[in-house]
Amino acid sequence: MQTVLITGCSTGFGRETALEFLDKGWNVVATMRDPSASTLPAAGRLRVLPLDVTDPDSIAAAVAAAGPVDVLVNNAGIGWLNAIEGTPMETARRIFDANLFGAVAMMQAVLPDMRERRTGAIVNVGSSSTYKPLPLLSVYRASKAALNALTESADLELARFGIRARVVLPGRAPSTAFGDSARSQVMGSGGFPEPYADFAHEVMTTMMAADDEPLTTARDVAEAIYRAATDPDCPMMLPAGPDAIAWATEK
Repeated sequence: MQTVLITGCSTGFGRETALEFLDKGWNVVATMRDPSASTLPAAGRLRVLPLDVTDPDSIAAAVAAAGPVDVLVNNAGIGWLNAIEGTPMETARRIFDANLFGAVAMMQAVLPDMRERRTGAIVNVGSSSTYKPLPLLSVYRASKAALNALTESADLELARFGIRARVVLPGRAPSTAFGDSARSQVMGSGGFPEPYADFAHEVMTTMMAADDEPLTTARDVAEAIYRAATDPDCPMMLPAGPDAIAWATEK
């Protein structure tokens, strides 16, 4: 029976992805910073482990406890919505640390064993915002664009060892923690430089007005991640959700 290790499983995409793999009969190692916050149902093939992808010791402990990993899903990350002028450098580094360098560290942790066994798959969760420029997402979008480039080159490096790397690109999902925090931040004028405040309010108002349109669900993303992990013919960049698919078609 195969094993998948998924990061960022406390809510949203990660939680739904854990349920998807469980439903398909996999052993699932669901990780999160605080396992006590898990709402995943008890299951014999499920283990919930603590993991902070920005902490090397935490990564080493989780990977050792997981045992041989057949699929790694890098889902953990940080969302951010603000102008460049409103993004402190400390915050920018924290975003890249979680969204990009955390994925690099997790890949480095599982790849030696995958390479020895000459099998495995890595699925990195990106963002459909990389399909086209969107305002106030500059730093976040840059971290996800870098994740795309990382995955494309990694796939070329790893193919000789029987390992695949793919990216899933979710569309807008305002019900996620990212969407909720973005709403709170913009509508409450939290942290936006004064010259951008009106513009930010307009952007979020427009986004919220589009909430009646078909949006991406956690199920859309979970199904796309499972396909990316198991289908050798899956494209390198796999959009998830109706809006992401539309953007990919327009590109």
